[in-house]
Amino acid sequence: MSKTYDVVGIGNAVVDVISHGDDSFLDNMGITKGIMQLIERERAEVLYAAMSDRVQTPGGSVANTLAGLGTLGLSTAFVGRVKDDALGRFYADSMVAEGTDFPNPPVNGEHLPTSRSMIFVSPDGERSMNTYLGVSSELSEEDVDPSVMGAAKLLFLEGYLFDKDKGKSAFLAAAAACRAAGGQAGITLSDPFCVDRHRDGFRALIEDEMDFVIGNEAEWLSLYETHDLDVALREAAMVCPTLVCTRSGEAVILRRDDEQVEVPVEKITPVDATGAGDQFAAGFLYGLATEQSLEMAGRMGVLAAAEVIRHIGPRPHRPLRQLFAEEGLIQIEG
Repeated sequence: MSKTYDVVGIGNAVVDVISHGDDSFLDNMGITKGIMQLIERERAEVLYAAMSDRVQTPGGSVANTLAGLGTLGLSTAFVGRVKDDALGRFYADSMVAEGTDFPNPPVNGEHLPTSRSMIFVSPDGERSMNTYLGVSSELSEEDVDPSVMGAAKLLFLEGYLFDKDKGKSAFLAAAAACRAAGGQAGITLSDPFCVDRHRDGFRALIEDEMDFVIGNEAEWLSLYETHDLDVALREAAMVCPTLVCTRSGEAVILRRDDEQVEVPVEKITPVDATGAGDQFAAGFLYGLATEQSLEMAGRMGVLAAAEVIRHIGPRPHRPLRQLFAEEGLIQIEG
């Protein structure tokens, strides 16, 4: 059955605002170098005003994955919540300009502004991220249009949004609509602390609603409260058909039904590791959407992640389609 969209994603709609900041600037502003901190609205406004050479791009984990999928020629849509303000309109327009549908218009009458992450890049390439989760974290079932979900071959959910009850109900409604129309639903676990906070809810979601789950080693171990990755993946495999575990520079483990494969990872010193997981997901989902073997889907994910860590920024600089063709993973006609 043909679908309007190969992949529909639901996630945080965050505008990345990037500027340069040397160590003395970071010290003066009280910014901890090299990590991501959540900040409040007033602090966000102070930091935004202090940025000298702003470059704005649409960000957010699942949105970055969809951008990667777009460079592979798949049809995509992104469901996220932005306010009808300058940054929100910029976000919606940018997603559409990059080829991803943005079916939910920016919202009026919303007291919270559009989410933004102020990122200061040091001369040594370290990125210090200060994220204000404005309106995007308020996503709820009202934002889920069943017809958009039903039009998706694959639905991809961002674990961060599971932090609020509204987000949980949105995920359940979206997965139900997608699967009822013959699509597959999956989630990225996003963050081990998020998993810690909502372990039972995540487990129930995976058991009842998910066809595939992507997580890193820390997230899987947290989910099943074990120090043994084999134990965690065995438990998950009893309730969910397809599982992926990324392990930084180590081989990626993929399981589908009774099959398990490991895909080696080329060890590269990252220029900027931001977006590695997002682009791994793009490559893997492309493999899933185009019905590749499990190993091939894993290889596609690994190659996409390797591209993005070679440069600053969480989205591919080279179209992944071109890269996959060069490596013999796909054939391009003509």
